[in-house]
Amino acid sequence: MADFVPGLELSRLFYSEAVRPILESRFPGLEHSAALIGRGSEVLGFDDELSTDHDWKPRVLLFLREENAAVGETLQRELPAEYRGRPIDFAAPGILGSVEVHTVRSYFQDNLSLDVDGEIAAFDWLTFPEQGLRTFTAGAVHHDEVGLQAVRDRLAYYPHDVWLYLLVAGWWRVHPEMNLVGRTGSVGDEVGSAVLGARLVSDLMRLCFLMERQYAPYSKWFGTAFSRLECGPELEPILSKVLHAGTWQERESALVTAYEKVGAMHNALQLTEPVSIGVEQMWDRPFKVAWADYPGLLAAQIQDPAVLSLLKRWPVGPVDQFRELMWRPHNRTLLLRVLGEEE
Repeated sequence: MADFVPGLELSRLFYSEAVRPILESRFPGLEHSAALIGRGSEVLGFDDELSTDHDWKPRVLLFLREENAAVGETLQRELPAEYRGRPIDFAAPGILGSVEVHTVRSYFQDNLSLDVDGEIAAFDWLTFPEQGLRTFTAGAVHHDEVGLQAVRDRLAYYPHDVWLYLLVAGWWRVHPEMNLVGRTGSVGDEVGSAVLGARLVSDLMRLCFLMERQYAPYSKWFGTAFSRLECGPELEPILSKVLHAGTWQERESALVTAYEKVGAMHNALQLTEPVSIGVEQMWDRPFKVAWADYPGLLAAQIQDPAVLSLLKRWPVGPVDQFRELMWRPHNRTLLLRVLGEEE
């Protein structure tokens, strides 16, 4: 077996050395795009030798202006059985194959239930899986003549007011549970306190992804991607203290430090007037919480009427939990009804 080559590089080489020569020979002048996007750890740049034990192979997605079955059939017939020591296969639908042929419109319709020729409304953004948005905007485009990158650019990140709304929702996930880490620990429930602490760590990490305007990947690569954020090296040791604390007092202390750091990140964005975090004891209980009205200050900056209506009727962010139950792209129309889009 050949030495390990990261999947993105392997895809680029596979396209330029094996796929493109066949296209130029058999279909001269055929306008197309070629890329590696979508499923696979290699798309995110997180693959390693261990990744090669399943669904890892020379891969490229081809995009044409219109359906053309002859292209796929020709490639299947003329490509070699392996490339650089890795097998080439044309798998059944639903299984990653070495070459996939799509149109840009059909690909995003099938994978996001999105018509790229239409408008992307505020409601739509909350029904797209964030991890999916990352995989469709990550990876690499090797060649582009049919507008693939233009669609990726549209999906590059949330519109400004949707972003503000998600920041509001993110802070509201943190604020109500700040004092509960101490309250549960004070009655001897260190396991419950630790679970709450871990959830707050996850929510703070998601706020960091939002503040750095990066989509968060799914759970396998969530921590790895966080470590590569600009704030990662400073925050990781602090969040690790929360997760490894033996007592609620240690956990609470580390969380207060984390709140202060994330609060400083908010100020650096200059979205609102500078905010000073106050550390206080609610109702004079012996539990410290860090507080500033980030939700209110951010909400005041939202101008888009559609986003303001979301804030009033659905102030909790994306439909993540519904998405886990209704993960198929075509279920997105049902998720839009949950948001009240058709009212």
